[in-house]
Amino acid sequence: MNDTGGVVVIFGGRSEIGTELAARLAPGAAVLLAARHADRLDEQVAAVRAAGAAAVHTVEFDADDVAAHAPLITRIIADHGPIDTAVLAFGVLGDQARAETDPAHAVAVVHTDYVAQISLLTVLATEMRAAGRGSLVVFSSVAGVRVRRANYVYGSAKAGLDGFASGLADALHGTGVRLLIVRPGFVIGRMTAGMTPAPFASTPAQVAAATARALDRRRRTVWVPAVLRPVFFGMRLLPQWVWRRLPR
Repeated sequence: MNDTGGVVVIFGGRSEIGTELAARLAPGAAVLLAARHADRLDEQVAAVRAAGAAAVHTVEFDADDVAAHAPLITRIIADHGPIDTAVLAFGVLGDQARAETDPAHAVAVVHTDYVAQISLLTVLATEMRAAGRGSLVVFSSVAGVRVRRANYVYGSAKAGLDGFASGLADALHGTGVRLLIVRPGFVIGRMTAGMTPAPFASTPAQVAAATARALDRRRRTVWVPAVLRPVFFGMRLLPQWVWRRLPR
């Protein structure tokens, strides 16, 4: 479903959604999977190669090392050419109970899910703007639409990321660079293992399929599943005393 081929970089190349999306963008593309311990991505590399990628490469990437973001992007472009599609698929859920009393853990969650994303997006947007083309994919969450007491640390990071990405999308208008904001609900996967799925839960494959379609259609936002958009419009109207009692 990749309409451009070119160079596709998945930042968070070990993630389930990232791998599923890479496979859908693979045909005819040179795909780079960027992650920590990049030498341990054999399974992901095989899946993307089997999906029809022209080439698959791995690159060492630590999202939290924001000082290394710009040099990494410079190196990727020097080695493989301008990036056509960049997907930010990294993130952590964190431990809400721990974060409520451990400030270091709370900051670590927000650093990965917000600060590191802003750093990488800024570097990528600058390079793509200079090239006059490119697509950025940002994974927000319905958790950031109205932050719940049950996961307010993670939700607040996603709320900030969603706001930043929305503003960046407007800043990129007319430059040839597009930004897609993906707002999934509960995703059944490694990150949520052991948790009871929320209503309208989806799988990494479903999120990736919806994201790929939205890219093809040049959308600005996509909710996964689509029913969550009207659901959360209604949830914004709930009284606070009801909202604070809702589960994750």
